Amino acid sequence: MKPFDATGAFRLAIEGNEVRQRGVRSAGVTVLSQALAFGIQLAATVVLARLLAPKDFGLLTMVTTSSLLLASFGLCGFTEAVVQREKIDHFLVSNLFWINLGAGLLLTVGFAAAGSILAQFYRNQRVESVTVAMSVTILLNSLSVIHLALLRRAMRYSALSANVLLARAVSVAVSILLAWAGWGPWALVAGAVGQPLTESVGAWTLCQWIPARPRRVAGTASMVRFGLSIYARYCLNYFAKNMDNVLVGRGFGAQSLGFYKKAFDIFVLPASQLNSPLWHVAVSALSCFKSNSAEHRRYFLGGLSVLAFVGMGVGADLTLVAKDLIRFLLGPGWEETGRIFMFFGPGIGVMLLYETHGWIHVSIGRADRWFRWGIIEFGVTGLMLLLALPWGPVGVAIAWTASYWILTIPAFWYAGRPIDLGIAPVLSAVWKYALASLLASCASVGVSRGIPHFIALPEPVGVLARIVSTSLWFAALYVGAVILLHRGYGPLQQVAALLREMVPWSEFSKLRSQKATLQGGVLT
Repeated sequence: MKPFDATGAFRLAIEGNEVRQRGVRSAGVTVLSQALAFGIQLAATVVLARLLAPKDFGLLTMVTTSSLLLASFGLCGFTEAVVQREKIDHFLVSNLFWINLGAGLLLTVGFAAAGSILAQFYRNQRVESVTVAMSVTILLNSLSVIHLALLRRAMRYSALSANVLLARAVSVAVSILLAWAGWGPWALVAGAVGQPLTESVGAWTLCQWIPARPRRVAGTASMVRFGLSIYARYCLNYFAKNMDNVLVGRGFGAQSLGFYKKAFDIFVLPASQLNSPLWHVAVSALSCFKSNSAEHRRYFLGGLSVLAFVGMGVGADLTLVAKDLIRFLLGPGWEETGRIFMFFGPGIGVMLLYETHGWIHVSIGRADRWFRWGIIEFGVTGLMLLLALPWGPVGVAIAWTASYWILTIPAFWYAGRPIDLGIAPVLSAVWKYALASLLASCASVGVSRGIPHFIALPEPVGVLARIVSTSLWFAALYVGAVILLHRGYGPLQQVAALLREMVPWSEFSKLRSQKATLQGGVLT
């Protein structure tokens, strides 16, 4: 892709009616790619949990809790600035590239120098050497931020998804091979470095753009301010969501942090598989309607309803199979992770919904309001985590789940004020799915207790059988409850219609027809 023409203007703009069609299909591509990424990550979890000890994962988490925040500079900020701004050109984006790269270099050096401080904080000398190695990921990430942002602005999500999948596969392959060779935590470090390296090479290959030298360009300062506002909000959100790692690691050591982190990763995995890829698609599409509040509200509520249908069902099901799922995925020695994850489960669905309030703030260009809400979120979540710390990792997991349920409604109320989106439409879009998941969960517990015959099966087979049977019963009961509460098949038809739009079947049919015609012409 060559994003700019000879005059420096962005030449891949998307017009009116094409926005929704491109947005829906982009969502389909990203969700499919995330499903594949989920499979890769799941395989990595199963294998690495059997090759490495919980303390190895805990050691890496002590470092990545800080490095990921710094590596996200620009990625969370300048990306939105490039996507959201109405007009951009070659020289304006070039300035952003050099500013981002310079900041990445400074953060890389600073983080490497802070290794000894982190080692003293966690009372673990191995943290220092891991910190120096992981600092490289900050610079590698800064190299690809603007190129990836230009691909997102052009909604080239097929290429973006392929790049992410390749990077994830390389990271997993490196980690597994080195873990099998006995490298311990350094296998995880090598994989963590391999992912941004691969993604950066792919970004420059897919977006064939060379930045110009820095120069004075109108709009640079405003874009930097917008990006910094987004990143400031991201920092608050990041501190709130990673304070638990710091508290558990400092208070209970690498072993307990390893158990807790695996439970947390599986907790956020379902939401990240949907919300992370849909974030950029939704912001790109909703930004086109920022001057039309009615259309903005309509598209947002439609997306929220679909996410509620999926998220509430997935969250309730994972809660029901929590202990068996961890036992099956991670094997013996990880039972404590299963116990922790059981308290994370009820927060999965509402977490998926909560994250979408950011779509509104960013798409209408109100990063300042998003930042102010982040201060409230940080205060509430941080207070709850501190209060729960005496009860150990389980108490922290309960605090996490409770914080999402407490913050969700106020977050939508605040985000929706500039576009006159009240709480009533939001509740109307989601409450029936929440009730359906609760009813189906209670019924599934009763049904599963009446099916004891899987107990006699060998351990891996019996565990898998319980997971599958419980999930199937729940799925049937959940869909039935949704139909009953909605008094019809409307939600199912809505999801089916969306899936049909995500996959361009008509274009596939046209291609097949053209191929058949061509072959017929050749034969005749």
